[in-house]
Amino acid sequence: MRRAVIVMLDGLRRDFVDERRTPHLAALTERGERFSGYRSAFPSATRVVSSTLATGCHPARHELQGNTMVLMEEGRLVRHDAGLPDFLQWKRRVTGRSLAMPTLAERVAGHGGAIIFNNVSPGAAYAHDPDGHGHVHHRTGSYGPGRTPLARQLDIALDAAGDRVMTERFITEALDGSGPALSVIWFGEPDHIQHEKPLGSPEHLAVLREADRHLGMIVAAVNRLREGGDEVLLIAGSDHGHETVTGIIDIEDELVGAGLKASLESDDIVIAANGTAALVYVHPDHANRLDPLDDFLRTRPWAGAVIGADDLGKVGQAPMHGLAFAISLKGDDAPNAFGVPGSCLAAKPQGGKVDRLGFGQHGGLNAYEQSPILVIDGPGFASGASRSAPAAVVDIAPTVLSHLGLSADGMDGTPLQASSQVSRSPAPEDRS
Repeated sequence: MRRAVIVMLDGLRRDFVDERRTPHLAALTERGERFSGYRSAFPSATRVVSSTLATGCHPARHELQGNTMVLMEEGRLVRHDAGLPDFLQWKRRVTGRSLAMPTLAERVAGHGGAIIFNNVSPGAAYAHDPDGHGHVHHRTGSYGPGRTPLARQLDIALDAAGDRVMTERFITEALDGSGPALSVIWFGEPDHIQHEKPLGSPEHLAVLREADRHLGMIVAAVNRLREGGDEVLLIAGSDHGHETVTGIIDIEDELVGAGLKASLESDDIVIAANGTAALVYVHPDHANRLDPLDDFLRTRPWAGAVIGADDLGKVGQAPMHGLAFAISLKGDDAPNAFGVPGSCLAAKPQGGKVDRLGFGQHGGLNAYEQSPILVIDGPGFASGASRSAPAAVVDIAPTVLSHLGLSADGMDGTPLQASSQVSRSPAPEDRS
């Protein structure tokens, strides 16, 4: 039986992968093929990347623009946290669709099915299968086909111990002899600890070792499947990296101070903070502010990159729901107290969330947040090789479908198998 297994270690940047800190993943890089040119989506944030991985399309086409994003509702710009459990169901009511492109779960529904285990935000988890084509297990709620609640829920915490319980269930329920064609497990760590403790700290490294140990358990289970005759494609990676936050920027407050936004509560211009990135939405009734807004943003010392509406396609976005500008906040290679390079400014969090000053964050186009890890082990990939050609999250879905012998028509990405004739689709620009 042909099967694909995807393992995602949320937030792991590739320069943390070595024999000392991540021995199981380091060993897998010797057995599989490593992609040194692999990049995240934009914003480099989990809900965006989850939708991009699931659909094989950029946000311009699947339409989940950010971890925080805006919808045009009854003529008003309304900001939403895309991580909430019911966000995609609400988006369907507003726009007519949860995601605008089919997911892997939908594409394999009649060809062996899909099981997803996930321990990040519920919105990111459900983005893999928002319309109920397979099985999704998450601590907020687990669902089968038709989004029918499952009798056995995933009662875990967002930490390394929770990831361990989830790993054990994943191996038992998804990696047995009668498992599905596609199995996905997405760890909450090391992303969770990197938001709470400094990068490179003893606490961070201890949790990183646990995440790597969980990966090792899955690799061993895949080995058993192969010994039993299954042809398994194993994809192990992460969705984005992290950088250390050295300052917090309140973009909306600055716009109000400059007279470009009526008030912090007004919906003429709405900022959607996405960690070290921000999306700027302008109501069509206030299009006369676009030019002065462009001039203002490009002169800000905190703006590392400002992408206007005409250039949004270069970072995989489109001017939907009033999206007028995308900003990647300024970063550099400065190390933190533990010698970990990569520092960046972050947008002031919204919805009562705390800032991550001194800790890890992501979302933008800077070097380390755009340096996730990707290793693929199986047919079509060279053992122990390192491929430097560009690759991106958007390529994972067509790679899975190619292995399963299914069509990837309509996707932005391309299969990464060595035999594929690769025609690169746009990927986030490097702003390092």
